[in-house]
Amino acid sequence: MAGRSAGRTPPRDAGRSDREHRIREIIARHPVGTQEELAATLRRQGLAVTQATVSRDIKRLGLVKAPSGDGRPRYVLPERPSPVDVLRRLRLAIDEYVLSIDAGEDLVVIHTLTGCANAVAEAVDAMAWEDVVGTVAGDNTILVVPRRRAARARVLGRLRALIEGGLGDHRR
Repeated sequence: MAGRSAGRTPPRDAGRSDREHRIREIIARHPVGTQEELAATLRRQGLAVTQATVSRDIKRLGLVKAPSGDGRPRYVLPERPSPVDVLRRLRLAIDEYVLSIDAGEDLVVIHTLTGCANAVAEAVDAMAWEDVVGTVAGDNTILVVPRRRAARARVLGRLRALIEGGLGDHRR
């Protein structure tokens, strides 16, 4: 066969789900610190991949870098944070970035340091409060949208309790 090395299978174009499955297996078994390392490992397994494809797969899988045993960063699948960790993250974001909290008739408004609204909004969203539909973050302002008008006071109270260091009722 012209153009083929004897005894070698040509690389095949794997589907996305096959690639993502293999990526999960690879990072579970071996420390992989770069996209290039991951692409090379997939190629050794016979998959035709580019660094750009691997980059998109990493983003879709939500892989993050974490220190390995030797201190070098490696890709890992993100862990689901515990409710305690989520609350700790919100408290930290509020302590570090929030300047004030106010409310209108229907919405709660959080004012933050410039450039910090997204971090606080993500922390509020991660709480997954039943009373909150979602957040909209600008550069230094967040709109917190309560599910019902009656929920606005509870949401405002919870956020203010966090500012004051209290626990409040953080379940809803």
